[in-house]
Amino acid sequence: MARSAIPASPLPPRHGVDAQRIRMPQEGPWESLRDHLVERLAPGLDADEVDRKLRAGEFVDVTGAPVPPDAPFVPQTVVWTHRDLPDEVQVPFEIDVLHRDERVVVIDKPHFISTMPRGRHVVQSALARTRVLTGLPRLTPAHRLDRPTAGVLMFTTEQRWRGAYQRVFAEGLALKEYLAVAPVRDDLKLPVVRRTHIVKEHGTHQAREVPGGPPNAETLIELEARSGGLGLYRLTPRTGRTHQLRCQLNGLGIPIVGDALYPVEHDVPLDDFSNPLQLLAAVLEFDDPVDGTRRRFETRRTLEAWPADPAVVEAP
Repeated sequence: MARSAIPASPLPPRHGVDAQRIRMPQEGPWESLRDHLVERLAPGLDADEVDRKLRAGEFVDVTGAPVPPDAPFVPQTVVWTHRDLPDEVQVPFEIDVLHRDERVVVIDKPHFISTMPRGRHVVQSALARTRVLTGLPRLTPAHRLDRPTAGVLMFTTEQRWRGAYQRVFAEGLALKEYLAVAPVRDDLKLPVVRRTHIVKEHGTHQAREVPGGPPNAETLIELEARSGGLGLYRLTPRTGRTHQLRCQLNGLGIPIVGDALYPVEHDVPLDDFSNPLQLLAAVLEFDDPVDGTRRRFETRRTLEAWPADPAVVEAP
């Protein structure tokens, strides 16, 4: 039997961040909703804070009505509330909107901004900031970019469009091209299609290539130009493994400039924006799943490690 869709939150996003949905278990020893919330939300919220939020009407039912402080515990009911937001470092780069229509919003994401609210990056996520920027509270990412990666990122405007556009990416129907600045190896014959087996184990930050494993990651790697010991590479992934481009270029001995994870992990303070990863999602192209038109979006950003003066750029 198909699971029914989760009802929309009765609370609008705050600072672009959705309210938290709390569903009661099927049974339990609690006589009051308050007692369950105190146990459920610890240690993030202590009993005094739960009481304060209940008195202030900050827990609401599915209709948006405040839940009274003495409400009984009722199995399988749902309440909503806004979480207290963490203190965050302001990312000092603007989000640019490349395209906006009824169904999608496409942005040029800066480096250092995560796609989704997560951990220490909540309000300073692309989703939250783009919701505030556009005034569209139901934006949802159709795909994701790593926090260090800049470039083209697409959102859907409403739930009714979400599934169709997310399937474009889940089924590998989108053409994605990236630009990267990395060292040049004169002994490396390019272009090349790199096919490797990549794994990323739970609890580790780095992905790794497993020699001899069945290929599950494939990327076309082309050298567009060179300047001194650096090259501008065009990367066309045909699969979407975690850290695929960073891991595969590192495996070739040409790790991307500014990578704090490959080949060696470095601890970078959250307020250090001085050395961005030189990886840019440059092109996104696909057949629109709703009307069949060909869509193509291109970044307006450049990579700062690549010379702005064309006189110092050489043919590959």
